[in-house]
Amino acid sequence: MNTTPWIKATKSGGTGGNCVAARRHDGMIEVRDTKDVAGTGPTLRFTYAEWDAFLDGAKRTEFDHLTVE
Repeated sequence: MNTTPWIKATKSGGTGGNCVAARRHDGMIEVRDTKDVAGTGPTLRFTYAEWDAFLDGAKRTEFDHLTVE
């Protein structure tokens, strides 16, 4: 089992607000809310290909319109 520590983006800040964390675990990328330190809440799991496709879209600003109200 290849597991990395949970990490969060530096843009998330350290105030405990709206943050997500990601890690590599059992051949998948897992994403969770950083407030769930006990690990009892929901965790989203993505294949490497799915995560790569998401990151590529984010880099190309394909999701930017989702944050504008």
